[in-house]
Amino acid sequence: MFSKIRKRDGRVTEFHESKITDAIFKAAHAVGGEDRQLAMELTLQVLKALKSKYNGNIFSVEDVQDMVEKVLIESGHARTAKAYILYRNQRNRIRDGKSDLMDTVSEILKETNRENANVSNSPSAKVLQISEIASVNYYLNRVIPEDESAAHRDGDIYIHDLAWYGKTLTCLQIPLGQLLSEGFDNGHGYIRSPKSVKTAAALAAIILQSNQNDMHGGQSFAYFDRDMAPYVQAEYVRQERDLRQAIKALAVEADEDKLSKLIMERVESETYQAMEGFIYNLNTMHSRAGAQVPFSSINFGTDTSWQGRLITKSFLMAYEKGLGKGEAPIFPNVCFKIKKGINYEPGDRNYDLFQLSMKVACKRLFPNFAFQDASFNKDYNEQGQEVAYMGCRTRVMANLNGPEVTDGRGNLSFTSINLPRLGLRAQGDMKEFWKLLDETIDLVIQQLLTRYDVQKNLKVKDFPFLMGQKLYLDSEKLGWNDKIEPVIKHGTLSMGFIGLAECLITLVGKHHGESKAAQELGLEIVKHMRQRMDEAGNEYGLNFSLLATPAEGLSGKFTKKDRERFGIVERVTNRDWYTNSFHVPVDYKINAFEKIAIEGPYHQYTNAGHISYVELPSAPEHNLQAFEAIIKAMYEADMGYAAVNFPVDICKRCGYNGVIPEDSCPKCDSGAISRVRRITGYLSTLDHFNDAKKAEESSRTKHEFLLRE
Repeated sequence: MFSKIRKRDGRVTEFHESKITDAIFKAAHAVGGEDRQLAMELTLQVLKALKSKYNGNIFSVEDVQDMVEKVLIESGHARTAKAYILYRNQRNRIRDGKSDLMDTVSEILKETNRENANVSNSPSAKVLQISEIASVNYYLNRVIPEDESAAHRDGDIYIHDLAWYGKTLTCLQIPLGQLLSEGFDNGHGYIRSPKSVKTAAALAAIILQSNQNDMHGGQSFAYFDRDMAPYVQAEYVRQERDLRQAIKALAVEADEDKLSKLIMERVESETYQAMEGFIYNLNTMHSRAGAQVPFSSINFGTDTSWQGRLITKSFLMAYEKGLGKGEAPIFPNVCFKIKKGINYEPGDRNYDLFQLSMKVACKRLFPNFAFQDASFNKDYNEQGQEVAYMGCRTRVMANLNGPEVTDGRGNLSFTSINLPRLGLRAQGDMKEFWKLLDETIDLVIQQLLTRYDVQKNLKVKDFPFLMGQKLYLDSEKLGWNDKIEPVIKHGTLSMGFIGLAECLITLVGKHHGESKAAQELGLEIVKHMRQRMDEAGNEYGLNFSLLATPAEGLSGKFTKKDRERFGIVERVTNRDWYTNSFHVPVDYKINAFEKIAIEGPYHQYTNAGHISYVELPSAPEHNLQAFEAIIKAMYEADMGYAAVNFPVDICKRCGYNGVIPEDSCPKCDSGAISRVRRITGYLSTLDHFNDAKKAEESSRTKHEFLLRE
């Protein structure tokens, strides 16, 4: 009857009516049908209808499928029709996914995408990203339930690190002291405990790199000064032994005062070189198939022993010096822990290190500052624990399933809510907004549990370093073939959010920087989200938490989707980005201390992580007093984690460091300028920013002239 059919790609090929029969029979079989003869009879009805409608003209595959659905329904085979429609939709999802995949691969082969500002444009980076988009395609089309997948595709929620969905976990605060003291095996032989500070620092870098290969997120040391201190002591012992042996060989009598001074000089030199090497390694030692260096962070500042103090001092001095030509080190993310009685006030044992940390931050952007006395961190300090952060902002502390510690724990996964969309949909109706918010939170909780059910069935052998070397809390209790569920119950499942400011504008016409009423509503929204996470934790016995999302790749994605759906909405979708988490919009002119006071209260609710910034026009190297006033205002505002931003421009040829507004260096006229900026907590160069983040960075308001005396 028919000889030709048009395929979806436009090609005209041979028509085979048996394919219609096969499809109808498969649909019938799915609902219990076994009558192939009936499928053949229905096929004849489909062919008759096609002849009547197209009168000999060539029709398409979609036309045939539409007619099959019509015939099945009109013939009273509703259940078979439903099965056929579901099968058809599934095939369409897979087919569309393959098409999207090929389009994206084509783009990546030209240039790697810029969702991650620290991924290069190297061949290995391209291969990594192609494999990642293939994974995303697979999970969205084959693994994730349809409602969760559709919500991600449509932009209601965002499942972060989707390429790694069922392969691994997000991040970890690595127990460095344990690994250095006990030794470890990274797959090529056992590494014994180091006997010098240089070796310890080299191994610390290797540990970060090795664990990065088992995870997709950040790798951090919570107690870098404390954990490295024993190897400063070991260095002292080594230097003393070697010098005394040399003196004995020379058969001369030692001057003990001069000897002690010489020993300390050598220890200080070795420690400085160890820290310099550690920084160099973390900016050159690649993981993930050579695509990028590890997302490394270190926390220090509270060890008051001379050994721990020397680690902190040496690191800060080496970090201030920078790389070979004075370039700013991008990694590690540096978190200086501040605590009264330790380093916050003159007279505190480590106050000099706090001063040094600010001096370095005034030049290099890092360190960021982690406030141990914040109301939500203080209790842990009183229990002998310290709260460490990762550079992006991640915080892991409370634990429903074991000890409330930082070491050996991390985030399992997180999914973010598009708050502006909820506001746009509610159209100012607060009752509708709260309804939509709760429905979306329900979906996120469901999605986090769906992913957890995949993660918990992974085995120790799937993580040869992370689990095999017992980095995760309680992983020493598991065998090589055991599932990791008993261990990852210590991790966190986090819901994030983006665009509180734009959401408030849709609801009340102003954001929280402009209106006290908007601020009260903003706090009510974030508090409600936190309460829902606490309730989910109690219901499921897992560590649900709320994250102030570090929206890098996501920054423009939600906005683009919402602009397509709602059009240009002034002060909401008219820009290329949504404001990060609970931040006051970057382009809003506001006093630095007012901004701090507004954002401070949100930190207590975002227990999975948070960060706030103040933006300056240039490095405040000659105004340390003003810089300290900012940091102390952040402390007083009950913030947990905060930093100060300003441009860092560096000439790659001569090392000139400062604000370079033109395209060439004012000193040597070179056009090779590295422009370092902060992005979602860590540092990168502007040329690696995606377009949305570039637009956001160029709009950042400067606060320097608004500082209080």
